[in-house]
Amino acid sequence: MQQQCMNKARLGGSAQKPRVASQQSRRGRSLALKVRGSGSSSSSGGAQTATTQAKTALVKIGTRGSPLALAQAYLTRDLLKKTHPELAEPGAIEIKIIKTTGDKILSQPLADVGGKGLFTKEIDDALLDGRVDIAVHSMKDVPTYLPAGTVLPCNLPREDVRDAFISPLGDSLAALPEGSVIGSASLRRRAQILAKHPTFDVVNFRGNVQSRLRKLEEGDVAATLLAYAGLRRLDLEDKITSVLSLEEMLPAVAQGAIGIACREGDDAMGAYLDSLNHPETYTAVLCERAFLAALDGSCRTPIAGHARRGEDGGLVFDGLIAHPDGLEVYKIQNHAAFSNEDAVRLGEEAGQQLKDKAGPKLMDFLNENLEGFNPNQAPGASA
Repeated sequence: MQQQCMNKARLGGSAQKPRVASQQSRRGRSLALKVRGSGSSSSSGGAQTATTQAKTALVKIGTRGSPLALAQAYLTRDLLKKTHPELAEPGAIEIKIIKTTGDKILSQPLADVGGKGLFTKEIDDALLDGRVDIAVHSMKDVPTYLPAGTVLPCNLPREDVRDAFISPLGDSLAALPEGSVIGSASLRRRAQILAKHPTFDVVNFRGNVQSRLRKLEEGDVAATLLAYAGLRRLDLEDKITSVLSLEEMLPAVAQGAIGIACREGDDAMGAYLDSLNHPETYTAVLCERAFLAALDGSCRTPIAGHARRGEDGGLVFDGLIAHPDGLEVYKIQNHAAFSNEDAVRLGEEAGQQLKDKAGPKLMDFLNENLEGFNPNQAPGASA
């Protein structure tokens, strides 16, 4: 596998709760959130905004324009206004919608067109050139490297990390007939589904949450899986048939977490974000992203990982790597003290142990299918 270029001071994460809505270690900076909210959007010229400006904005928030991304941006806005009175003034916060490459290319699997970094690049560019002051991301979309000049110092409280099963034909995957067509663009979900249901056909199924639900209603597929967190944030829980247990479907690294980035050295924005950071989420995401980096994980690699606070107060991590067709699945569970330093170490060790457990045959197969591109490797890093 390609050598991962990862700055440990740029990872992030949290504990999972079934329905959930400071000073940081120098080894970690990252992303996460719990989101509900609403707002109106308007467009002027090439720039769209979701807040009417009465004066020069003190904080400009960069976000994608999907309903889920906007819900996360509105939540960030509302938390800032609640925490900082000066930001509650009219026009103090502006939301700028930025269209990303990942939003424009929907006909192909994400792994084939450049990976999850395609949902963040244009927003990162806007952050670096000063068009926005902070950037709100779904953490699972963020590569394990960060562009030079940016930091991820904030994770908001994490939502439920589980996946939701949605189908008009049965109340679970096991209830569907053999040969059923399942819609999912996620290799992680594909591998875990096919490991237990090898007769199923898992087909590419991209688009925002609403478009996927529409395709399901139109009969394109028998069922689909979506992040429970996203459905909750969009108030679409009524669409859920059932919620899969972590034993049935281990989540993606940083699923349910939202991260907020700013420019390195921007003390004003850093102070705002520090006031919103949720330390428990931050630590868990640090662990998960260190695990992903240790495995050189990309959108072409079926990897799952979940870190949480255990009953004894320590950190518990579950990880998985698999063949894309579910032919081989390897799992690991490790424990450590609940701290940023220990979280990064635990993730790195778990990644190496799982790599050893899977063996060279599977790892070589996954490496060959990367076709020389790893969206989690920093540009210019050696292979």
